[in-house]
Amino acid sequence: MKLNERGLLVVMSGPSGVGKGTIRKALFRMPDNNFCYSVSMTTRKPREGEKNGVDYFFVSREEFEQRIANDELLEYAEFVGEYYGTPKSFIDKKLAEGNEVIMEIEVQGALQVREKMPEAVFIFIVPPSRQALIDRLQVRGTERTPDIEKRLEKAKREFDLAYKYDYIVVNDEVFNAADRIYAIIRAEHAKTERSIHMYNKLMEER
Repeated sequence: MKLNERGLLVVMSGPSGVGKGTIRKALFRMPDNNFCYSVSMTTRKPREGEKNGVDYFFVSREEFEQRIANDELLEYAEFVGEYYGTPKSFIDKKLAEGNEVIMEIEVQGALQVREKMPEAVFIFIVPPSRQALIDRLQVRGTERTPDIEKRLEKAKREFDLAYKYDYIVVNDEVFNAADRIYAIIRAEHAKTERSIHMYNKLMEER
């Protein structure tokens, strides 16, 4: 018998350049995991090679706005004239199947999710130092100096919101950070409020 039948929603966020995507990929390479990536919904057109239901759920603007009206999204935002958001139904289905759903999202979106699913596990990823964040942004080769300064200012504002998260994980080395997050997930499953129903079931079987 499994200790927990339902999976966890694990929300990872942090400043741009901190390595959220790299950590997520490292998590998914771990053996014997039951991780599932949270697929977002968008009104933008699919790019070459993108598949509906894998990369995104591609919908019309009318359908997206109807989902907003019906409160069917955990979070959403509009960017460059297109909507992006997280459908509740997909998350609920995967959690009910026992998957750990990994959501990689910006800070403001994470705070929206916190309001609707406070039982989720919220992890804030930070760099080992400010200089490390600057180095990572520069290594990308896609950022101009003024853009890097803007991202650093935004990062400072996001750091001020870290206290709203359950955990802070330092990304000093990718696989170390992934190991810490995996340990957090295991520990969360053992929390009394998550497993008491299984304990009660065992007592009934005595």
